[in-house]
Amino acid sequence: MDAEQRAARAHAYESVRHEIVDLVPERARRVLDLGCSTGWLAAALKERGPVEVVGIEREPEYAALAEERCDRVVIGDVQDVPADLGRFDCLVAADVLEHLEDPWSALEGYVRLLEPGCRAVISLPNANHWTTYAALARGSWPRRPEGIHDATHLRWFTLRDAIELCEGAGLKGARREAAVAAVARHAARPARRAARAPGAVHLPARARGATGVGWPADERTRTDLQGL
Repeated sequence: MDAEQRAARAHAYESVRHEIVDLVPERARRVLDLGCSTGWLAAALKERGPVEVVGIEREPEYAALAEERCDRVVIGDVQDVPADLGRFDCLVAADVLEHLEDPWSALEGYVRLLEPGCRAVISLPNANHWTTYAALARGSWPRRPEGIHDATHLRWFTLRDAIELCEGAGLKGARREAAVAAVARHAARPARRAARAPGAVHLPARARGATGVGWPADERTRTDLQGL
């Protein structure tokens, strides 16, 4: 990541997103932040009270800053679930899963680290937005430095796709609150991954007893969800 790329993405990747912070339960004492960037979430949560935040970040420049805010930072690709993370009572994946080659298996792996009945907060850009159709009508797929059509996205989701992604990972019972937000709770038993054809949006079986799923929307995603 060069200086120009970082500047173009600073607003999206480095700003505190209060709608994400608000969905992390205040009672949470151990939080896993996937794609933690500069550690803005850890800083915001620690302002509220005592909490341990573990982050995973693949960009060394971001990770160096995150180490000043998180209790631990794993430098590496979120796609690869580390074996020594322990258990958590909240999982946050704020606009990171769409950057993965296989977000289905990755999310399933991280959900297994949640204690039963605990929460996941997941944010995904909604590709079913009028700007997508406007660009296609002009003959090309939109590619931007950040936002819904970030050129580094490998996977694309509508609201229905996002619900299926979460349910397939062992989270269930999606709902939207005020058309923009929802929360997730993890079941005691993990999902079993089904076979997938490369590139196919095919999700594994759901875990039994799951009690809820959802994700928040940021400013750019909020409009997308309302437009469904």
